[in-house]
Amino acid sequence: MNFPTKFRLSFMMFMEFFVWGSWFVTLGTFLGNNLQAKDQDISLAFATQSFGAIIAPFIVGLIADRYFHAQRILGVIHLMGAGLMYLLYSATDFAGFFPFLLGYMILFMPTLALVNSISFNQMTDPAKEFSIIRVWGTIGWVSAGLLISYLAWDSESGLAEGLLKNTWIMAGLVSLCLGLYSFTLPATPPRAKSNEKLQLSEILGFDALGLLKDRNYAIFFLSSVLICIPLAFYYQNTSPFLTEIGVRNSTGKMALGQVSEVLFMLALPIFFYRFGLKKTLIVAMLAWAFRYVFFALGDADSGLWMLMIGIVLHGVCYDFFFVSGQIYTDSHAGEKFKSSAQGLFTLATYGVGMLIGFWAAGQISDYYLDETGLHAWKSIWLIPAGISILVLLFFISFFKEEKVKPQH
Repeated sequence: MNFPTKFRLSFMMFMEFFVWGSWFVTLGTFLGNNLQAKDQDISLAFATQSFGAIIAPFIVGLIADRYFHAQRILGVIHLMGAGLMYLLYSATDFAGFFPFLLGYMILFMPTLALVNSISFNQMTDPAKEFSIIRVWGTIGWVSAGLLISYLAWDSESGLAEGLLKNTWIMAGLVSLCLGLYSFTLPATPPRAKSNEKLQLSEILGFDALGLLKDRNYAIFFLSSVLICIPLAFYYQNTSPFLTEIGVRNSTGKMALGQVSEVLFMLALPIFFYRFGLKKTLIVAMLAWAFRYVFFALGDADSGLWMLMIGIVLHGVCYDFFFVSGQIYTDSHAGEKFKSSAQGLFTLATYGVGMLIGFWAAGQISDYYLDETGLHAWKSIWLIPAGISILVLLFFISFFKEEKVKPQH
């Protein structure tokens, strides 16, 4: 891949994840502080991500594989998303906020598969090349978090003034830029022929679901669903947790998780080729369990170092599982249905797994909420730690090591 193409794809990834990171990290804190939402409301808001992820492979993945260029669909979605961001900024209560968030996430979640599809289409060896492109998405997410803390939107005074509301405007402006920029990206035409007879199996996404006939991939798929249950606790609870226990500049500190993601993203190809897929995924799931134990034992004073280690472990948790999973999925997908295959992985992780996880996190957080409005965080964090260990044991027992051979 030549440098101009690398730069264009890297800039696409940067803006894609800057948009998401601009509001997603602080969503729980924003809802509780600005809209006075309850734990169940916050859980429902985060679940919109899962609803979007479930719909993604059956609609947009099929469209991208069969009818329209992926980069054009990406552009249209982000232009529409910019308008929805302004409506979210204008909302004054949760009832008026939720429908726009649901609509936005149904549009946004398919773009995670589309940016991967656009990138893989330009690569000859994704196992080596993809991490260099994808790392710029992480840098975009980090930049958004650091900017929020630099502008003090998440500070005590900023929260009192409701400044987290500005995150929606910031995300909307970058979404507008990405929407326009997407039309300049390398052409990613549909691989399936539009004049072929449309089968019911294609409409329902069963072509991508055919990957599950492979026993090893089915074990990986199920593990992906299960491990995202504890992951949902991190996304939904970490910002409110750090804010509630008095950690200053919490959004900036959480961005360190993505800084570590950059480092581990660069190390992934070496680890992946030296130790193989199975060991890479085992390390990721083990890091998940350790992270929540550190959260359970840490505090904002002498135990702050534990919280920071838990945050930094996010790089191992995310890169070694999700990026490896994307590469593994690409290696199993046929040439005609790569977008649908990536959409299937998105469905398993951001869809089904996190939908269960967000619901569980909301119920558990509410259960451990006392009459003073504070949470018993130690008890809350030990639950996803235990789930992570159980998923790890399941994966070790049934997944057989295999050598990943990229198809594109």
